Amino acid sequence: MLNFDFHNPTRIAFGKGRIADLAKLVPAAAKVLILVGGASAEKTGTLAEVRAALGERQHATFSGIEPNPSYETSMKAVAQIRESGFDFLLAVGGGSVIDATKFIAAAVRFEGADPWAILEKHGRNIQGAMPFGSVLTLPATGSEMNNGGVITHRAKGAKLSFGSVHTYPVFSVLDPTKTYTLPPQQLANGVVDAFVHTVEQYLTYPVNAPVQDRFAEGILQTLIEVGPRLLTAQEPVYDDRANLMWAATMALNGLIGAGVPQDWATHMIGHELTALHGIDHARTLAIVLPALLNERRVAKRAKLLQYGERVWGITTGTDDERITAAIERTRDFFESMGIATRLSGYGLGGDTVTAVVAQLEAHGMVTLGEQREITPAVSRRILEAAL
Repeated sequence: MLNFDFHNPTRIAFGKGRIADLAKLVPAAAKVLILVGGASAEKTGTLAEVRAALGERQHATFSGIEPNPSYETSMKAVAQIRESGFDFLLAVGGGSVIDATKFIAAAVRFEGADPWAILEKHGRNIQGAMPFGSVLTLPATGSEMNNGGVITHRAKGAKLSFGSVHTYPVFSVLDPTKTYTLPPQQLANGVVDAFVHTVEQYLTYPVNAPVQDRFAEGILQTLIEVGPRLLTAQEPVYDDRANLMWAATMALNGLIGAGVPQDWATHMIGHELTALHGIDHARTLAIVLPALLNERRVAKRAKLLQYGERVWGITTGTDDERITAAIERTRDFFESMGIATRLSGYGLGGDTVTAVVAQLEAHGMVTLGEQREITPAVSRRILEAAL
């Protein structure tokens, strides 16, 4: 096991009716800016619950944060905060709203001329951030219990990640009933997003970390069991929604990644697909991962065999046959969730491969993966295999 530091300060309030806990979670004297995406939080009544729980606290609402949150929209919120003197932020939504809130919280306190520098330095230059909490309505990214985020600069055509010890939520409220109004596409995205987050920290190479491995395998097995039921249930099943929500949170709160090598090449390549074509984040991951695993099957051999046996029950055949079967089972699972796993499924061809590789080079993503061996030439092969 590798050396590691692990610290996660985010308090989780999990279960039915927990939005009412905002009355004690948010400081009594806080002036609160609530941040949301579109109109769904209002339509479903979640915003009304939030406002009721805030009681007599001064508060206002900033809406319009996109599914892939933009720098431009985030900076409008920064201007509103500075103008009106808000001192606490509350994200109500999924990972995009929470990611944007993290960036906004840091940008308000940023002393440089242009807060985009936060993204260019991937958060290493964040010196402080406003306090903020979240009310999760879409389980997928794990942003509710980590310090990272991804922001897109639409004018620059760039989608970059950041993270800092200053950008953990103070608390997050996780009420599984808030997922009841989600359409199947968003549920499927959430399952695949959490699945790939787990794989990025698990499918690397062995370092004798059985606790982390077993946790990761348990998350993957849970998603495989719950995912198809979410799409076929006639009515929402609380336990399945609760298990999806907690699995997505645990997939990226730092626990399973402590003391083990991590990959994240699938995410870096996927981010460029989103920036160029606006494809949902989870769907870009489903495009890239199977092709990447096949390209890296030699370097990842030991863990792919372990994954095939422990997660998919694949125990017969040669090593190569078992690895191939594990990769195909992964692809089949994504497809069974209604998510296409090839670029052609999104109307994209060879021109996209060249464009994505150029973007990776422009953003310095030239030695990706747990062993830093995924060069632009390797990324090209991965994308060509995903056509």
